Amino acid sequence: MDEDEEERKRGITINTAQAFFKTKNKNFSIIDAPGHVDFISNMITGASQAECGLLVIDSLKGAFEKGWEGGSTKDHAVIARSVGVQQLVVAVNKFDGSEWDCSRFL
Repeated sequence: MDEDEEERKRGITINTAQAFFKTKNKNFSIIDAPGHVDFISNMITGASQAECGLLVIDSLKGAFEKGWEGGSTKDHAVIARSVGVQQLVVAVNKFDGSEWDCSRFL
């Protein structure tokens, strides 16, 4: 959803973006909020509008741990909760480079 030239060049989301779609019974709005620590205020703006969230984490060894212990992964989960997000889906990304080990993800 990154449409801004700077976002595409840097490979990170800077501003929130919205997309909409409908099913037979429901209307959905998707808000893409930045995850980079430099743009945390934009993340808060996006999360404050959400009913549920999707937290995408890196499966590579050391990457999740770094994000949880000293990075922004844990901070984003806490912020989402503090602005009213009651449901959070955790998606694990980059399985293709993680030397798959089932015990790591249990």
